[in-house]
Amino acid sequence: MTRKFRFSLPAKLAAVLLAGAALSGCISPVALPDGRYTRPIGGAPVVANPTPYSAALVCMSDYARTKGVVAPRVAVGRIVDYTGKVDVQGGRQVTQGASLMAISAFAKAGARLVERFDTSVSELELKYANNRLISDEGDDGFRKIVAGQLPGSDYYVVGGITELNSNIRSTGIEAFGGDDNPENVKLTGGLRLFVINVGLDLRLVDTQSLEVVDVISYQKQILGREISAGAFSFFGGDNVLDVGAGERALEPIQLAIRSVVERATLEMVANLYGAPGPEVCGDALGPKGDPLSPQSAGRTGDFDANGQNIATNNGTTRANPDRWNSDRDTRVEKAIKKGKKARKNQ
Repeated sequence: MTRKFRFSLPAKLAAVLLAGAALSGCISPVALPDGRYTRPIGGAPVVANPTPYSAALVCMSDYARTKGVVAPRVAVGRIVDYTGKVDVQGGRQVTQGASLMAISAFAKAGARLVERFDTSVSELELKYANNRLISDEGDDGFRKIVAGQLPGSDYYVVGGITELNSNIRSTGIEAFGGDDNPENVKLTGGLRLFVINVGLDLRLVDTQSLEVVDVISYQKQILGREISAGAFSFFGGDNVLDVGAGERALEPIQLAIRSVVERATLEMVANLYGAPGPEVCGDALGPKGDPLSPQSAGRTGDFDANGQNIATNNGTTRANPDRWNSDRDTRVEKAIKKGKKARKNQ
């Protein structure tokens, strides 16, 4: 006697989903020839990390250069998290790298930066050089310590992230539709919105006099949303179909902090450069630009022009997502093959 098994629609759907998951996983129980059990998903290229204020910072750098403004030396100190907010998993909700964001922002604006945030390596090198343990090219063979060899800062920036307010306001709506026939499709949908904010307080201090010459306090609101939709129905009395889809999105909190830092930096630098306002960006380079003084700042920061190769080095192309990516930049693969061939022929 042969028994026939009948599978319901949910069982069939579950089998299809499990089979798809098994095929897409591509996990080997033993290590593959490249030493891995599986290849990680993803592969998005590295891109620049600008905010809506990055272009204005670059413009400020161009303005200072074309107007002959001598950019002051700026040191960035501690810009710490004063909110004390911790998430449920024990990590900080707010970035601990606001000082690094400020350094990048001042670099975009063309300020001359001197390192004061992490001097551990320099102090160790100075200690070794003082004991004549570091060798440099020269007659004596060891590094000299010269009085006044370190440039001083004109101003330094300190402050902190002072606010993280959760759920300032939230709102939502849900809907359900369908008739009284249990076998007809029923539809559901919903939308939720909520708002939080972050706040920042920075001050610019004259290094020699310790006079606070500028203080700025900014906040930025952050929007989050949740969208959901679904359908539910009975089929033939024995089968059930329940389908749902949705999306959750939250503007990145740390990117919002970077935006606040860059806006504060922009206002401080505009005062230092004597720029009247955003209108200076319209004619910062003149009608035809200045080919003899190419731009050295960009959305990714600043770079030190190396000798005479300003027009050909990679400083102005850092924001290109295809550069140096072996999957997107064919020049990388060609150059590697060319190098291997040259070494083989040696």
